Amino acid sequence: MIGIIGFGRFGKLMAGYLAKDFNVSVYNRSDKADAIQNVGASSKSFSQVCRQPIVILAVPISYMQAVLKAVAPHLKKDSLIVDVCSVKILPVQWMKALLPDNISILATHPMFGPDSAAASLKGRKIVLCPERIKTAHYKRIITYLESKKLVVIEATPEEHDRKIALSLALTHFIGRSLSDFGAPELDIDTEGYQRLLHILGVVENDTWQLFYDMNKYNPYAHEQRELFITAMQNINARLG
Repeated sequence: MIGIIGFGRFGKLMAGYLAKDFNVSVYNRSDKADAIQNVGASSKSFSQVCRQPIVILAVPISYMQAVLKAVAPHLKKDSLIVDVCSVKILPVQWMKALLPDNISILATHPMFGPDSAAASLKGRKIVLCPERIKTAHYKRIITYLESKKLVVIEATPEEHDRKIALSLALTHFIGRSLSDFGAPELDIDTEGYQRLLHILGVVENDTWQLFYDMNKYNPYAHEQRELFITAMQNINARLG
């Protein structure tokens, strides 16, 4: 039995995949009962979802602390809380501080979304940061994920956030910049330009809140952004 709190774009994707193998209960603030049922899951109350053995929080990073405070009183002893945030240091700190000691914690970052994994999970990456979880339980989860052809990467929250500041936050920064610039499709183009437009297309399907949160809550994102901007300014200056 798995409970999911949040039925946004990623919550919907996750519920659809998990419902093929488990009984999945979903809570969403607004009524999405029909959409939840359409992916094979069940729409339940907040307290019902919180009482499941595994509870996945599919909410924006900026909502995490408030949701954790609301979830904590309803959790069953020895249940497992899983987050799917695109940053890891702060969510892990929040979960350890706000959840009872008898609750297991597994921090994760699925490195895919509704666009890239719509057809298949094969070859997609997922980062796991095991913070407070029994070894046997953790190994079962890894076995399940690998059975879905996911590539499992174990990292500390610090390792994750340092690398994701480049691979995700900086990529989205470039894509958002291209969007504001107004980069158009052209008949006279290059393969490199087409790749830039691909980046633009990927980030435009994500919310501004996700972009804002991945920068605000990653302690390494601002530094990498500034280094990149400085590099562009230096190259521009060299061109005269």
